[in-house]
Amino acid sequence: MNQGAMYLMNLASGTSMNPASWPGPMFMPQLGSWNLMLMGQAFLVDTQQSGPRAGDKLYSANWFMAAAEHSAGGGSFMMQVMLSLDPATITERFYPELFQTGETAFGRPIVDGQHPHNFIMGLGFHYARPLGDDTIVEAYVAAVGDPALGPVAFPHRASAFEIPQATLSHHWQDSTHIADDVVTLALKHKWLRVEASGFHGAEPGENRWTIEQGAIDSWSARLSVFPSGNWMAQVSAGRVAHPERQAPGDVVRSTASLHYTRPMLNGESWSSSLIWGRDHSTFTHRNLNSYLVESLLPIHGGNFLTGRLELVDKDELFSDTPDLEARLDRTAGSTFRIGAYTIGATHDFAHLVRGVETGIGANVSLYSLPAAIQPYYGSRPRGFNVFLRLRLKPGQ
Repeated sequence: MNQGAMYLMNLASGTSMNPASWPGPMFMPQLGSWNLMLMGQAFLVDTQQSGPRAGDKLYSANWFMAAAEHSAGGGSFMMQVMLSLDPATITERFYPELFQTGETAFGRPIVDGQHPHNFIMGLGFHYARPLGDDTIVEAYVAAVGDPALGPVAFPHRASAFEIPQATLSHHWQDSTHIADDVVTLALKHKWLRVEASGFHGAEPGENRWTIEQGAIDSWSARLSVFPSGNWMAQVSAGRVAHPERQAPGDVVRSTASLHYTRPMLNGESWSSSLIWGRDHSTFTHRNLNSYLVESLLPIHGGNFLTGRLELVDKDELFSDTPDLEARLDRTAGSTFRIGAYTIGATHDFAHLVRGVETGIGANVSLYSLPAAIQPYYGSRPRGFNVFLRLRLKPGQ
């Protein structure tokens, strides 16, 4: 591969990147002069929760990505598509997740639940051209794509690969990973990359099977550094025009993150992330912060340990019950800091299904919450997930 092709094949969602040393689980066949890349992962999850607002469900979260790269005009051209069957495998338009907020189901705000991803998670085109030995310029255009805002989204982040449920800070950090009408320009020189994007800011609608077009009304910029193959960091900011359909105003989002991957002798890697994200609402003038620490550690024998710690400022926990929301606003305020502490493990079964990495895992989440909302959630709410994980086995 030439320099442009190698750059493109290291991309995750849109133009986001994990550390270069992460051995992404991808299958890379060739078709004539085309280089192909295939990745896929699916979880079958049974979730059980405790507390007055808890829910239980059996569902599947899944995605599949394909890319085709070819040399063109002194650089490389790549087509990329990412699909998910979430709209069919997550019934009733969300799965239970305590303290999760964002988007709508059946015209009502989703509270204590995570929305499914769209059938078409990404559909875009990249062109990367070297400008000398150490410089690459890239253009990215996508009907559905991921603008230069935030870290690698949680479904594709190396440190989150064995945790099926979404982060509570998803809509503070990486929710724009499925955006419409994305245009990005990027310039990478040695260990530094700068990007700028324009995109349509509205979150996806409830019909997850369609592509929704819209005017480019939002912008973002991201600065990334790659001091070594094991490390990468980014800072980014953007103004997202009217992202939530049920809430007025725009969101000004700022993020920063640090990611580390350490290759290990057995071909696996230890990956960790430290992420901060803040949303400023132009309507309420509130600043809501989120903090996340996440790690995935392989253990000899096909075992993985996972951990995730989050602190998130939430102001939509009672948006589905306006009378209660108004009463709490008068007595306890409108914003509540939630802590979520998740630990889990996965065991891989070698050679169980040819060409597929098959694992069984479980995790538990404990939560901290202000006393003012404990009557509605309980003093010690918990969440349990048991899952089967299927992942396309990497190879050549």
